[in-house]
Amino acid sequence: MFDFVRNHTRLVLGFLLLLIVPSFVFFGVQGYSRFTEAGNETVAKVDGVAITRAEWDAAHARNVERVRRQSPDIDVQLLDSPQVRRETLDGMVRERVLLAAARQMQLFPSVARMAMLFDSDPQFAGLRGPDGRINRDLLAAQGLTPEMFDQRLRQDFAMQQVLAGITQTPLAPATIAAAAIDPLFQRREVQLQRYDAAAYRARVALTDAEIEAYYKANEARFQAPEQAVIEYVVLDIEPLARSVTVPEEDLRTYYAENASRYTVAEERRASHILITAGSDMASAERQKARERAEALLAEVRKSPASFAEVARKNSQDPGSAELGGDLGFFSRGAMVKAFEDAVYAMKSGEISNLVESDFGYHIITLTGQRGGQKKAFEEVRAEIEAEVRKSLAQRRWAEVAEQFTNTVYEQSDSLQAVVDRLKLEKKTATVQRAPAPGATGTLASAKLLQAVFAADSLRNKRNTDAIDVGANQLASARIVEYTPARTRPLAEVQEAVRARLLDEQSAALARKEGQARLDALRQAPAEALPNALTISRSQTQGLPAPVVDAVLRADASKLPALAGVDLGAQGYVVLRVTQVLPREAVPGGDGPLRLQYAQAWAAAEADAYLGALRKRFKVDIKAAASAVADAASAPAR
Repeated sequence: MFDFVRNHTRLVLGFLLLLIVPSFVFFGVQGYSRFTEAGNETVAKVDGVAITRAEWDAAHARNVERVRRQSPDIDVQLLDSPQVRRETLDGMVRERVLLAAARQMQLFPSVARMAMLFDSDPQFAGLRGPDGRINRDLLAAQGLTPEMFDQRLRQDFAMQQVLAGITQTPLAPATIAAAAIDPLFQRREVQLQRYDAAAYRARVALTDAEIEAYYKANEARFQAPEQAVIEYVVLDIEPLARSVTVPEEDLRTYYAENASRYTVAEERRASHILITAGSDMASAERQKARERAEALLAEVRKSPASFAEVARKNSQDPGSAELGGDLGFFSRGAMVKAFEDAVYAMKSGEISNLVESDFGYHIITLTGQRGGQKKAFEEVRAEIEAEVRKSLAQRRWAEVAEQFTNTVYEQSDSLQAVVDRLKLEKKTATVQRAPAPGATGTLASAKLLQAVFAADSLRNKRNTDAIDVGANQLASARIVEYTPARTRPLAEVQEAVRARLLDEQSAALARKEGQARLDALRQAPAEALPNALTISRSQTQGLPAPVVDAVLRADASKLPALAGVDLGAQGYVVLRVTQVLPREAVPGGDGPLRLQYAQAWAAAEADAYLGALRKRFKVDIKAAASAVADAASAPAR
C-alpha cells in the first residue's frame, strides 16, 4: 500500500486537478463581462435554466486559457474555431444535464460524507496540508477557495454517480468481445493488379476544342475567390505588460508575501518494517501482531545496521520489503498522518517507537532529508517581475479593452484614431472569407474574417467591432479594397484546365482496362493476378484504404472473391481474396483488448443514456448556437 501511495501520489494529484479545475470552466468565478444585451442572449436551455452567451464566452475563454497554460506553444487561434466553441457549449450542456439528473435522483453527498471521503481517501493526500486540512496554497494557485473546491467536489461526485451504474458495469462477454475484436486483426491473402492513372497519361491526346469544352462545362471550378485587402490593429496584453513599471519595493513585498512558493518542499527518506494489523482483525490477532513488532523493534535497536536485512525477512509491505524497507523520498501528505508525523519528528538515523496506522504496526528509521531551503530573492526576481507585470496588466486590461472597443466603434471610418490613442501598429493583409491554410495569429481567426466580410463592412468599409481573437487579444479591421469572386478567363487557366482534363481521361482509361480485366477474370477464375499479399487492418502493406476495406469486406464464405476498386484520379485496382488466415497474435493476450472493448461499449451506453437525459430535461440549443455548429461544418468558400 505504501509503495502504491509513494509511486502514484503525483499521478493521483494530477488526475484530481484535471478532474476539478477544468470543470470550473463552467462553475468557477465569472470573468470580465460587458453586460450587453448580446451577452444576455440565451444560447441554450437545460431543464428550463438558460445558458447565456456571456456565460458561453467566459467559459470558452477560460478553457482556452487553461489549454494555453498547459501547452504554451499551442496556437490559441486553433481553439477559437466555431467547432471548438460548440464543443465548449456541449460540455456546459452535458454538465448541467448531469447536475439536473443528480438533483432529481438525490445523489449529492452529505457534508459529513464528503469530509470522510476527503480525510480517508488516499487520492486526496496530496491536497491535505500538514494539519490534515485542505492545502489552501495549492487551491489558491488554481484560483479556488476551499468553499469553491468543496462545491465542485460535491458536484463532481454527484455527476459521477449518475453514470456510474453504466460506466462501471459494462457487459462484454468473451464471445461477444471476440466477435468484435476478430475483424480488427483478421488476416487475408489477396492477389491484386493495379492500373495507375499516371501510366495512361501518354495515351491521352487533348485538342484545344476538348479543353475549351471542358472549361465551359466546369467554369465554377476555375473561379478566383473573392478577397479583400484589409488594414487591421491588434490589442494584446503582452505589450501592455511590458509597458508596466514595477517598483523594486513591490517585488520584494510580493516575494515576502509568497514565501512558501519559493521554498523548496521538504522531503524525507525513510525505511520501515510493517507488521500488518487491519482494523477488521480480531483483538487477539492484533495483540500477536503487536508483540511480533515489538520483538523486531528490540532486535533492530540492538543492531541498527541490521535494519534492512530484518525488513527483507519480516516486513509485510510487499512494495518495500525486498528493498530493505526503503520508501524513497516523500513529501508531506504522501503518507498516512500517523506515519508522517513520526517521520517528520525524527532525526537522521533514529529508529522510532512502534507507530500504529490503519495498515498495522510500523518500525521506522529516518535515512535522509532534503529541501526546505528558501530561494534567494535574486534567484526568482525575474519570475516575480513577470508575474507582477502580468497581474497589473490584467487589472488594466478591462479599461484598455473598453477604450479599444469604443474607439473602433465610435470612429468607424478609420483605424487611425485607435492607433494614435493606444500606440498600436496598423498592419495590412490580403484575406479571403476563410483563414488561409497554415495561417496563424490574428488572420487565423474565422470570427474576425466573418466580421470583415459582413454586409455592412463590405458596403461601407467601416471598422469591424472589436473581435476577441485570442486570450487577452482584441482586433479590429476594415476593408481597403474588395474584389468579388470572378470566373477566370480560359487564357489565364488553360494549363490548369488541361492538367485536370488529362488526369480525368487518364483515370478513365485506367478504369476501363481494370474493369475489362475484372470481367475476364470472372470468366477465367483460375487465372492468377501478379501481386500476392497478406493484409490486415494493422498491416495494410501500403495499400490505399478503399482497397483494404474491399479486401476485408469480401464475403469470406464464397472464396475466391473478386472485386474492383475505383480509386478515382489514382486509377483502378482488381483484386481476388483467396484465403482467410487466423488473426494476428496480440502481445499480452486478449485481456487488454476485451477491456478496451468493454470500455468502448460502456462509453456508447453512457452516450445513449445522456441522450435520453437530454430529452428528459428538455435541452434546447438556440438558433444562435446552432449557427455556430453550421459554420463549423460548412465548407470553406
